[in-house]
Amino acid sequence: MNIQTDSEVWGVCTHPAEDDLASESKAARPRTTGPEEKGSRGPVLYKLETETQLQRKMTQDNNPDVRQIRDFLEPDSQVNVEEHLLPPKTLLRYGLLLDIVQPTSRRSVCFTKGYGRYVEGTGSVLQSCMNTEVQNVFTDLELLSEEDRLQQLMSLQLRYFTPREVANLMCFPPCFSFPEHISTIQRYRVLGNSLNVLLVAKLVRLLFSTQPPPSCVDSSSTAPQTQNPVSPEEAGADQKERDML
Repeated sequence: MNIQTDSEVWGVCTHPAEDDLASESKAARPRTTGPEEKGSRGPVLYKLETETQLQRKMTQDNNPDVRQIRDFLEPDSQVNVEEHLLPPKTLLRYGLLLDIVQPTSRRSVCFTKGYGRYVEGTGSVLQSCMNTEVQNVFTDLELLSEEDRLQQLMSLQLRYFTPREVANLMCFPPCFSFPEHISTIQRYRVLGNSLNVLLVAKLVRLLFSTQPPPSCVDSSSTAPQTQNPVSPEEAGADQKERDML
């Protein structure tokens, strides 16, 4: 397997979502919708997301050294969009918690084995309809009626990534596939329990290519310890002493 350089390894796949580090922990804004700043039309500050996290996402999306999500998507002709759309109940209940990415994004949340069954913290969802601005959808969303809120969210056509797309993001080779009888949920579970193939391959190569460090112990001291040689006379004297006891 051809292993790329360190910069290529980190650039070939999108970075996983950031953890909420203790040094960055700040109370989330009580506001769950609307622009980040008053009167601004900037990126939406989602519920439970700090300004630090939002800034990090924007930085990742603006990093030209990281490939875009679109590079890992299946062709539209091979994706049954309707089958992977988030159901209305999920949109209404978890709409404000979703991590939404677009084909031009350069980041995504780490996919876990709960992807497809649970929503919060299990992986990103993809915006399929690019004719609608996310900012417009989430502005004052909570003030709308349930029906209008659902229509707003559905206009984004949010869908789950397919198992093949998740495998692509985790750098599984194109030849990798699942048996036909394995369900979609089971595929998500297996992929969520796996590791990024390319990074593991790089680490394994480094492990076996690194020469072991020289021993800090003198070679002579590593030899098995032996007793001093005993002459026949000494051995005989010892035996007489034992016989007298």
